Amino acid sequence: MSLDRVRGVNELLPEDRQGEVMELKSMLPTFESRKLYLESYGCAMNYSDSEIVASILAGVGFTTTNDPKQADVILLNTCAIRDNAESRIWARLHDFKAAKKTNPGLIVGVLGCMAERLKSELLEKQKIVDIVAGPDAYRDLPNLIERVEGGQKAVNVLLSREETYADISPVRLDSNGVSAFISIMRGCDNMCSFCVVPFTRGRERSRDPHSIVEEVKMMSDQGYKEVTLLGQNVDSYKWGTDTSPKIHFAELLEKVAAVDKNIRVRFSTSHPKDMSDDVIYVMAAHENICNYIHLPIQSGSSVVLERMNRGYTREWYMQRVESIRKIIPGCGISSDIITGFCGETEEDHQETLSLMKWARYDFSYMFKYSERPGTFAERKYKDDVAEEIKGRRLQEVIQQQAISSHESNKADLNTIQKVLVEGISKRSENHVSGRSDHNKVVVFPRGNFVKGDLVDVLITGCTPATLLGEATINS
Repeated sequence: MSLDRVRGVNELLPEDRQGEVMELKSMLPTFESRKLYLESYGCAMNYSDSEIVASILAGVGFTTTNDPKQADVILLNTCAIRDNAESRIWARLHDFKAAKKTNPGLIVGVLGCMAERLKSELLEKQKIVDIVAGPDAYRDLPNLIERVEGGQKAVNVLLSREETYADISPVRLDSNGVSAFISIMRGCDNMCSFCVVPFTRGRERSRDPHSIVEEVKMMSDQGYKEVTLLGQNVDSYKWGTDTSPKIHFAELLEKVAAVDKNIRVRFSTSHPKDMSDDVIYVMAAHENICNYIHLPIQSGSSVVLERMNRGYTREWYMQRVESIRKIIPGCGISSDIITGFCGETEEDHQETLSLMKWARYDFSYMFKYSERPGTFAERKYKDDVAEEIKGRRLQEVIQQQAISSHESNKADLNTIQKVLVEGISKRSENHVSGRSDHNKVVVFPRGNFVKGDLVDVLITGCTPATLLGEATINS
């Protein structure tokens, strides 16, 4: 169980379990008037986890600050997906080394995936890190902090088969007050050969649908206009007990959409081998579920996909895309692509480019392969594609995506898109920006519009990355 939060965490629990929250709270140390500084790296799940951490520590007296110089505790929520992400964390820890010299009482902790993977090295290297806590150990943070203040290093990287943090009401950090992430599951069972997530986040487990629906209701009551359901593989969501029927992702999505027809619903990430037509039909049936799916392909070559242990072929993936476009014409689709995976030939690379041309992705997240210690690929395959070839192939993938993105955006010219305003445009105070139903960035004149407004926008221009428009008279 977790701490009682002022936002009503008990509302997320069945009545017969709510008393456990107060019992646990009385057992934890308190840190009144202490300040917490959190930095998050990597995927949306990490940012969502940071909101859970902030809630747990708020329950024992911490307040958050945006200034690390004011902090009593600094926590970095880390990513271990690529080597570049870990390099950034090491550089950031070096920044805090000087801060510890001027403030000997400062506590520095590393959370998340990198913490689980590099626990020993983090505590020993440069003597900067005091706390190492894995993704399933956040409830233990008050005790870990107390241990450090007692003169010890503190570590908890135990993975759990049950932990979902379902009873914790997150503190929305750096929120625009418009959109929010809601974690529906944790961990991953897919064991893709290039990925460390199953080792750093543990086995897959789904969150009680009751708590998810209640959190969406809370977001609605607080004025949020959009929620994104998060999971490493949302399509494998499954919840049930001995006395209740199994609930799969399609049923959960329908329950969430029914909470408030004025809240837009998104989800991420879908796995091609698990995405069913049931999910697509639910999307088509509910106007407030955004017509957008992130469907990572990783490679367009069936040979490489098998080596990646992705569980599908090029042909299977293409059938999934065809189903999406048949059931939801014009649905936005984006992807993830890795270049230079072990054994990738030039023919494999060309298959990736040809699939990208066929799929016409709205946008993609594109990377060159970075070998991660402990993965199946690191143990069994040779990282045998030269860096310069990885880089050249990545540039060709980026160029192809730029073409597809521009073509996709040009297809929206002279159409009216519903845009949820997220704030002032980064380039001009006279314009606002937001996202369309298809998750495209749209910029248009500010007028009297404010964050949270849902505006009909006539698309009058575009770049490869952005749609430009004018609010219609009816907005």
